[in-house]
Amino acid sequence: MRIVLFTGKGGVGKSTVAAGTAALAAARGLRTLVISTDAAHSLADAYGAAATGARHGGAEPTEVAPGLFLQQVDAQLRFEQSWADIQRYLLSVLDAAGMDPVAAEEMTVIPGAEEVLALLELRQHARSGKWDVIVVDCAPTAETLRLLALPEALGWYIERLLPIQRRLVKALRPVLNRAAGVPMPGDAVFDAITRLHAELDDVHELLSGPDASVRLVLTPERVVLAEARRAFTSLCLFGYRVDGVVANRIFPADDADRWRAAWVEAQAGVLAEVAQSFNGLPVFTSEYQPSEPVGVAALADLATTLYGDADPLAAPVGDGPFRVTRTDSGGAVVHLALPFVTRSEVDLARNGDELVMTVGSYRRLLTLPPGLARLRVAGARVDDGELRVRFAEPVLEAR
Repeated sequence: MRIVLFTGKGGVGKSTVAAGTAALAAARGLRTLVISTDAAHSLADAYGAAATGARHGGAEPTEVAPGLFLQQVDAQLRFEQSWADIQRYLLSVLDAAGMDPVAAEEMTVIPGAEEVLALLELRQHARSGKWDVIVVDCAPTAETLRLLALPEALGWYIERLLPIQRRLVKALRPVLNRAAGVPMPGDAVFDAITRLHAELDDVHELLSGPDASVRLVLTPERVVLAEARRAFTSLCLFGYRVDGVVANRIFPADDADRWRAAWVEAQAGVLAEVAQSFNGLPVFTSEYQPSEPVGVAALADLATTLYGDADPLAAPVGDGPFRVTRTDSGGAVVHLALPFVTRSEVDLARNGDELVMTVGSYRRLLTLPPGLARLRVAGARVDDGELRVRFAEPVLEAR
């Protein structure tokens, strides 16, 4: 099963490209699901289909064309179905605070929960074995990066802090209940959070695996290109493969008047930078359409022109952004692709069995496997857009 995620700066047309890619896959006879992690999803509008979701009469995927299924996540319903224990606890806290029950029920859907629940929905479908292809229309870049970083970040909290907090709450619950005036969480709440972590960890494994990849969508503008470059670096930092770039909404050069000719020239300059920036990745281009592509047939036509003879669902090749090689001396080298980054932009630290890597505002806590955790960090450098961290046998102290 193939998973393709589309992300990019808001307004570049990623939903259109995602919907078109899914329509093309279904037209080729593949059982295809397209799902959105964007709270402001518009896939149903793109297909010209009736809205989906529990509030519109269906919580399951809706078939919008032969073999093409669409699902837009209803956060309230999925939260009630999947995290009833957490919701009951939150309701009890809000009730103790004197909040109206109807308002409290709305408040228990945590901000950002829709994106997280969409990832869990994706996991459920990916593990079901029902689909040949799952296309994911992601939220704009910043939200997508935060979302894809969530499994590892939450894992650190779950593994390090939750056991301590759980023991403290269990031991001091009567005192805390009286002191705080609100009920403390019980084992069911902690179990639900632990289950959430396990499922998000599985999401990370799925999306960083060999059958999943991210495709960056951009318009040929310098500001958009700058964000796409940063997104490429950050996606690699968290171990996700980027397998292509879509340059969307290119002005046609034919019969251009003075105003459009200026745009054509400016876009040509940026497209040259795109080719240079993402050297080694395919860059698919799509011209401005004479009218808005709405409907399954129009979107499939757009995708057919976009990909040409290329296979839009070809599995990504290569080792991915993260790999480990062994040295003859018994040490190892951790390789992590970090395109566009210099050594001075990388902060690196060792904390026990974790390697803490920071690039810009993003930080990854990489838990080292036992074979590496016993070694010491002997050095690090950045060469040709790749971070290389050398590990060597510990130095024995002289007695």
